[in-house]
Amino acid sequence: MAEALGYDAFYMSGGNTSAHQLGWPDSGTSMRDMVDNARKIVLSVNIPVFADADTGYGDAISAHYTVREYIQAGIAGAHIEDQTFPPKSGPRRRCISIREMVGKLRAAMDAKQALDPDFVIMARCDLGGVPGASFAEIIERCQAYKAEAQVDVICPNGLRTWEEIQEAIRLIPGPVVPLIPAHLSPYPSLQAQQDAGAAAAWFPALTTMAGLQANWDFLSDFQQRGTLALDALRAQAAQSPWGVASNGRILDESRLRSMEEMYLPD
Repeated sequence: MAEALGYDAFYMSGGNTSAHQLGWPDSGTSMRDMVDNARKIVLSVNIPVFADADTGYGDAISAHYTVREYIQAGIAGAHIEDQTFPPKSGPRRRCISIREMVGKLRAAMDAKQALDPDFVIMARCDLGGVPGASFAEIIERCQAYKAEAQVDVICPNGLRTWEEIQEAIRLIPGPVVPLIPAHLSPYPSLQAQQDAGAAAAWFPALTTMAGLQANWDFLSDFQQRGTLALDALRAQAAQSPWGVASNGRILDESRLRSMEEMYLPD
């Protein structure tokens, strides 16, 4: 859908891969799960695919190997976070030392330089999710990742307000792509993010958020009203200003027909 609608790139998250491929909450994926899922996506689209690489799935040696695997799968770039391995959620979240993360990022950068210098390495600082972490500590880490590892992009995560995010973009050597909390309201517009100096706008769960709610609502309605809900859904789709969505339209079924005519006997 992203490619069909003209978006420039697609992001594959670890949380969504865990949910959709394994039926498990975030932090349930392995490097192999991620590479296999990303490879399927890469083979189906012609736009760049950027992927979550979690913590690099271990130490610096593991991060080096992970980047090699991602590049060989055709992925355009990945972010590596500074959480402990395996990552934890909520109040149990912890981060490794700056020194250890810098070593991991250097290993990732060496792997990319050896195989594909155009592959993008983003260093994601998750210290904001650690209880008691300060804004100054987050900035210190982000500055170190850029200065000492020379990563391509920095991502401060877990900042609490739009004002903090704008200040972080100002203080961190770019390019900076902040992970803006979904709960911010009003959510900063694309123009506001660009004006603040963000190198890109990043929405890791955009399609999942919309799709989950739509499916939840429809299945709940179908449970109550049966096929009347299906009639209502079709009527609503017919009135969509963007047209009716279908697999044939989105996946360009005509490609298959052309291949059949070209390669299959009459």
